[in-house]
Amino acid sequence: MDYYGPMVLFQSFRIASLAAVMALAMHAAGAQSVGAEANSAENQPAVESNPALDAELFYEIFLGEVSARTGDPGAGYAFMLEAARRSADGQLYQRAADIALQARSGDYALAAAKAWKEALPESREANRYVLQILVALNRIGETPDLLRQELAQSSPRAKTSTLAALPQMYGRASDKVLAAKVVEAALVDELVHPATGPLAWVSLGRIRLAAGSKAGALEAARKAQALDKANEGAVRLALELLEENTPEAEPLVIESLAERSVPELRMAYARVLLGLQRYTDAARQLELATQEKPDLVEPWLVLATLQLQDNRLAAAEAALQRFMDLVSAAPDAELRQKGLTQAYLLHAQIAEKKQDFAAAEAWLARIDNAEEVFTAQTRRASLLARQGKVDQARALLRSLPGTTLDDKRTKLLAEVQLLREMRLYQEAYAIQGELVALAPDDTELVYDRAMLAEKAGQPDTMERLLREIIAKKPEHYHAYNALGYSLADRGVRLAEAKQLILKALEFAPNDPFIGDSLGWVEFRMGNLAEARRLLESAYKARADVEIAAHLGEVLWTLGDKEAAMRIWKEGQRTSPDNETLKETLKRLGASL
Repeated sequence: MDYYGPMVLFQSFRIASLAAVMALAMHAAGAQSVGAEANSAENQPAVESNPALDAELFYEIFLGEVSARTGDPGAGYAFMLEAARRSADGQLYQRAADIALQARSGDYALAAAKAWKEALPESREANRYVLQILVALNRIGETPDLLRQELAQSSPRAKTSTLAALPQMYGRASDKVLAAKVVEAALVDELVHPATGPLAWVSLGRIRLAAGSKAGALEAARKAQALDKANEGAVRLALELLEENTPEAEPLVIESLAERSVPELRMAYARVLLGLQRYTDAARQLELATQEKPDLVEPWLVLATLQLQDNRLAAAEAALQRFMDLVSAAPDAELRQKGLTQAYLLHAQIAEKKQDFAAAEAWLARIDNAEEVFTAQTRRASLLARQGKVDQARALLRSLPGTTLDDKRTKLLAEVQLLREMRLYQEAYAIQGELVALAPDDTELVYDRAMLAEKAGQPDTMERLLREIIAKKPEHYHAYNALGYSLADRGVRLAEAKQLILKALEFAPNDPFIGDSLGWVEFRMGNLAEARRLLESAYKARADVEIAAHLGEVLWTLGDKEAAMRIWKEGQRTSPDNETLKETLKRLGASL
């Protein structure tokens, strides 16, 4: 047995502690010397170092460090704070606060920081400690003067960092409305300064947005852009607002890109437009991005995807080839492999659209990325199904490797999706039943089964499953909406259908798909003007093909056939195979 181990550990600890103590004590002694020099400079008698005080300070610091490091942070804090008060030394105050923070005692840390600031009121570090601790303790209302002092004492570079960090710093506040008011009060000078104003307004705008004030955030973005037409922060804030269904923010983006085009910002704009399903507008921005910066890789892949979706196959192949040329030259091997894999998958889809199944298979065969093998095999299964070999396709999916519960679930989900694509809803409903059996409490799996039950011609089963979901999870607004829409679409129990949809709107008042359902039930009830208003609003928020089908039918019924045809054509461009649109056109005898 090694009897020297404990002694060696104690010796190491003692050396480490003494080193820390010596450093702090020497700093405290140095602080006293500075005080003496200052007194001498003012023609006062020099204050000589007091050996008794130095020894007492050294002992207090030593006891503070030893106590803190041996599991008694309360005593360590007390000794260190007393030493700080005796010496008026900032490092000792900071150490006392740190000991309290390490012990998760915010109140004691705040007391040490406040004592530090009281002793050294011009200390930026003391002010910052008080500010950060108050924010951490959620005492936001006490911070405006502290934040103002921090900004006043900062260098231009440090001020920029502080302003940029404000949304994150105050993001943890429980009262975010108060946080926005506090920050605005503290930034009163920065907001009007030409150098700091744009960033200050952007940070304030993000805090307002976190507080739920889209109007306030929009005002901040406008103020930032007024001070700097090409400010990227203002554009990114405007994009966040646009993503949050605030269309009034879009002119800020357009104006800024017209002032100074930044391809990366244009790409960010395109991503938001894609999220809003404004595919034509997104494609236009991607085309501009590729013109402005042809070597930017990402836009080419996304542009090819949109062109494929729009059945512009030759353009999609050209964009995809450009993407492959660029990504093949990427120095990062992993990025190169992932990019090429995505390109191969997209090429396979283009070949599938051309009914060239052999070429599609050839592209899929080039995929050797282990993470995408499953995706490639599911595409192979889709190719088989498109050629009428549904049984072989299903067998392929079921034979994929993997024996865990997650593997089985993934394979069943792929099979359900395949059967959906082939419109074999009865079979898909049965497989969804196997998924539900694996996880009976998974509400989303039950919801998907309810949707398939309706497609399979079992509306009563769908209603039973949706009511089970509502009983177990009353806040599941999709279940209310789905049931209400189904009743409206079948033209039965319309009053009940409307109430169910209104209930869904209580949980998601801005959901365009629920707005679509309400417009559709109003149409079924004969309220054509209200139906048009609701559906136009829903379509403006989300240009979805299903909403287009409903809005077009209302316009057609009102006699505005030209507008109906225009809306239907827009919907068909985004989703040419949509069943709802096809059924609507067939039933009304309309031809696009």
